[in-house]
Amino acid sequence: MKNNVKVERAIKNITQQELAEAVGVSRQTINFIETGRYMPSTVVALKIARYFGKHADEVFVLEEDD
Repeated sequence: MKNNVKVERAIKNITQQELAEAVGVSRQTINFIETGRYMPSTVVALKIARYFGKHADEVFVLEEDD
């Protein structure tokens, strides 16, 4: 699964820590999500999307091999 979390953060000009605090996870979790080393739970993915004012499928993109 690909994601646009880093791009969305840049648009809002916020740090990983600020996003992490807003959605209730650690900064490391945001880092791992951004780098593709961790797939967030549905709840976390929805919280991140809601924070950015987007639909989940605008932030997280399912790839053919997923």
